[in-house]
Amino acid sequence: PHLLGVQLWLNLPAKDKLTKPKYQDILQQSIPVVEENSCTVHILAGRYEDTVGAFSGEYVTPLILDVEVKPHAEWSIPTELTDTLFVYILQGDAVFHPDDDQSTKAKQAVLFGPGDSLWVKASGNGIRFLLFAAKPLQEPIAWGGPIVMNTKQELDQAFRDLDNNTFIK
Repeated sequence: PHLLGVQLWLNLPAKDKLTKPKYQDILQQSIPVVEENSCTVHILAGRYEDTVGAFSGEYVTPLILDVEVKPHAEWSIPTELTDTLFVYILQGDAVFHPDDDQSTKAKQAVLFGPGDSLWVKASGNGIRFLLFAAKPLQEPIAWGGPIVMNTKQELDQAFRDLDNNTFIK
């Protein structure tokens, strides 16, 4: 058996950046699962159909799904036109547009442009991928190592605070 683990850091809106850090485990037994004819959908965060996921963010409310699509099967989901949406393929491969003839393989991420749905057709191996979607913050990003702020000045201050052991207040 394989052990799969994912660590996702959600960027917070500028006004909430310095809130107390929070870590949340999502254990397998707390993840709702929806079985369909062509796939299995594990709802880590957000809502899929009428089922609410295991996690709900306080400042950012993402949709995070772990989707397993059977070999040669198709699956689709309505999406919000304004959301940022990407998938990370854990196993197998698939095409993500009916006109594609080249599949995207495991250990690759696919970032999608604006659209009102996501469609996937699994290869003969099937596919398992993580789907991530959320409203973009529409704020500037200043990034350095493990710290994400909105301006270079804020980033510089954060590193000074980190050096002085005062970053987490």
